Amino acid sequence: MILRRRRRAAIASKLWWGASLLALFAVIAVLLSIFWFVAARGFPALRPAILTTVTAGTSGGLLNAIAGTFLLVISGMVMVAIVGLGTAVWMVEFASSRPRALVRFAIDVLFGVPSIVVGYSLYVALVEGLGWGFSLVAGALALAIIMLPYVVRNADLALSAVPRDLREAAIALGARQATAAVSVALPWAVPGILTGFLIATGIAVGETAPLIYTAGWSNFLPSFAPTHSPVGYLTYVVWTFISLPFTASHELAYAAAVLLMLIIFVTNLASRTFVEYYAQKTHRR
Repeated sequence: MILRRRRRAAIASKLWWGASLLALFAVIAVLLSIFWFVAARGFPALRPAILTTVTAGTSGGLLNAIAGTFLLVISGMVMVAIVGLGTAVWMVEFASSRPRALVRFAIDVLFGVPSIVVGYSLYVALVEGLGWGFSLVAGALALAIIMLPYVVRNADLALSAVPRDLREAAIALGARQATAAVSVALPWAVPGILTGFLIATGIAVGETAPLIYTAGWSNFLPSFAPTHSPVGYLTYVVWTFISLPFTASHELAYAAAVLLMLIIFVTNLASRTFVEYYAQKTHRR
C-alpha cells in the first residue's frame, strides 16, 4: 500500500509538473506570437520620417503621438506620486485600523473600475462640466486615477514590510515618527514602491479609452497648455488607424504598436535593473 501511494504521488507530481510546463510554454508561445506579429510589421515601418514628423491626416509621422504619450504619462505619474505615496505613508505610519481598512477597501474597489468609466466621468466633469475641453490635465488626471491603486497598494505592502527594528532604532535616537517614516522607512521600501510605479506606467502607456474622452487627439505637437489643447498619443493611432483602408495608416498603426512595445520593454528593463541594484545595495547594510 505504501509503495502504491508513493508511486501514485510520484505520478501525480510528474503530471502536475508536465501540466505546468505545458501552460508555461503555451503562455510564452502566445506572447512570442504577438511580439512577432507586431514586430514583423512594425519595424519595417519605422522609418526616420515617422519619428521626426507629425501626423498629417491618416499619414505622416508619429512625433506628436510620441511626445504626447510621454507628456501624459509623466504628468499622470507626478500626480499619482504625490497622492499615492502620501496615502500609503499615512495608512502605514499614522492611520488607525478603521480608516486604514476603509482606504484599503476603496483602493480595492478602484482596481475594478473600468478605465472607460474613469474617462467618461472626467469627460462629464472636466471636459464638459468645467469647460476645459480636451486637454493635457484631463488626460493626465485620467491616467493618474487608473495608476493610483497600483502605486498605493505596492507602496502600502513595501512600507508594511519594513522591519520594525529600523523604525524603533530611529525613534530611540530621537527621531519623530514622521522623520523616521521619511528618512528610514521610505528608503528601505524604494524597491517595492518602484515596482508599483513600474506596473502603473506599463498600464498607463497602453491605455486608450480614458484618453479618448479626456485628451482627445491632435495632429500637432503638445502645446503644454493645461486646458483647451488636445494631445496626441500612440494608442489612438493603433486603435483608429488600423481600421482605415489606407496602407499609410496601417504602417503608422504598426509603427505605433512596436514603439509601445519598445517603451514598455525598455522601461521594465531599466526599472528592474535599478530596483535589483538598489535593493542589494540598501538591504545588505
